[in-house]
Amino acid sequence: MAKTLIGIVSSDKPDKTIVVNISRSKTHPLYRKRYSVSRHVVAHDEKNEAKAGDKVQIIECRPLSATKRFKLDKIIEKPALRAESLAATKVEEPAKEAKAKARDEEDAK
Repeated sequence: MAKTLIGIVSSDKPDKTIVVNISRSKTHPLYRKRYSVSRHVVAHDEKNEAKAGDKVQIIECRPLSATKRFKLDKIIEKPALRAESLAATKVEEPAKEAKAKARDEEDAK
């Protein structure tokens, strides 16, 4: 049976490849304190459908390259707010500032 892992995509820059961050928490054997452990896994994404921030499920497969041992099974959840939407919002900011400046000039008169 192949391993299935769930993690967050941290990078989707290479073609047909994603880097998935898999986090889990462990308990220290002596002190009983909980701490988090994470690792990066490189996975194959044939259709380039996963983007950074997506929660995905990956499945173990045969070695596809020097580092790829997993492939994308499914996208579980997409983030509500993505960096691309933030970039679109930043473009609108100068227009708002110009309107505010015009209002301030009218108030000064």
